[in-house]
Amino acid sequence: MSKLIELTEPFKAFRIHQIKEGDKKRITSGFEQITLNDLTDGEVVIKVAYSDINYKDALAATGKGRILRTYPLVGGIDLSGVVVSSSDSRFNAGEKVLVCGAQLSELYDGGYSEFARVKGDSVVHLPKGISLHDAMAIGTAGYTAALAVQRMEDNGQIPERGPIVVTGATGGVGSFAINMLSKLGYEVIAFTGKNEQEQYLKSLGASRLINRHEIEMGNKPLENAQWGGAVDNVGGETLAWLTRTTKVWGNIASVGLAGGISLDTTVMPFILRGVSVLGINSVEMPLSVRERGWQRLADDLKPTQLALIAPTTIAFDDLPNAFDAYIEGNITGRTVVAIDVSLDSE
Repeated sequence: MSKLIELTEPFKAFRIHQIKEGDKKRITSGFEQITLNDLTDGEVVIKVAYSDINYKDALAATGKGRILRTYPLVGGIDLSGVVVSSSDSRFNAGEKVLVCGAQLSELYDGGYSEFARVKGDSVVHLPKGISLHDAMAIGTAGYTAALAVQRMEDNGQIPERGPIVVTGATGGVGSFAINMLSKLGYEVIAFTGKNEQEQYLKSLGASRLINRHEIEMGNKPLENAQWGGAVDNVGGETLAWLTRTTKVWGNIASVGLAGGISLDTTVMPFILRGVSVLGINSVEMPLSVRERGWQRLADDLKPTQLALIAPTTIAFDDLPNAFDAYIEGNITGRTVVAIDVSLDSE
C-alpha cells in the first residue's frame, strides 16, 4: 500500500458548474486547471489514461439532463489509469485499474481529468487480457451488458430455452449484449427500428432482426410465447410486451427506459409462466460483483467485435465538441477519450 499524496501542481480537468441567474439556473462546462484539493474525497489517486463518452455524460455536460446531484463536478462516469497513491490496502502505486459508474459525475468527480481521486470500493484491478484503452471501449455500457447476462445466467438462463431478444439493439448496451450472448451460444434476435443497421447487428452475432415499427404487441395478459429471454433497453410498452411473450422460466433483464418508465402488464406471465424481470443497476453494487463481471469481460464475455462497437478514439482536447452529436443521436458506436495514452504501455 502506498500513502495518499497531495498533488501540488495543477492539472487539467473538464468541470461542470451550475450557475444561478436570478430565479433560473444554467449549466456551464469546460476545461479548468485544478488541484487534488479541488476533487471530492477518496482513498485512491489515479493518473487517468482514458475515459469514454456515454449519453449520460453528454446530458450532464450540456445541461440537457439532470445528472449531477452536486456542483461543481468533473465530468465522466468512467475512467481507467494507474494508481499514483492509495490509503486503501487493496491498491498499490503503479497498479492499473478502472472505475465505471460508481456515481462518478453524479456525486463524485469523474474521469475527465488528468488525475482522479475515488473511493476504494469503486476501483477494480484491470484484468489480464484487457488494456486500459479496451476497458474504456467497454466502459459502463459493456459492463452493464455483462451484468445483465450474468444475472440471467445466475437465474437459470440457458441457450436451450430459446432465443434471446435484445431491444435497443444498436445502442451500446444492446450491441455488447448481442455480441456476448452470441459468443455464449445463444440465438440472438435484434429488436430495432434501424433496419439499415442490419449488417452491423449481424456482424455482432444477431441471427435476424425484428422491426419494432412492424410489431403488433397485442393486449392479452399472455401472448404467444416466443423468446427464451430478453435484454430490454427500452421499458414501457416494449417491456410489457416482452413479459407477455417470453417462454416459461425465461428471464428479462431490464436495463433501460428509452420508451418510458411505466409498466402496464399483469401478474399472469409471472405466476403462469414463471417469467422473471431482473432489474440491472450497474452503479451501486458490492465490489465483489464488479470484480466478477470484469473478470468475465476478460474471459468468456470478452467482446469479439470491440473495434466495431467502439470505433472512435478522440483526444482529450476534442472532448467539448463531441457531446452535441450524442444529444442529437448522430453517433454510431462508442467513443473513447484519450487522456494519457503512454500509461497503456507501462
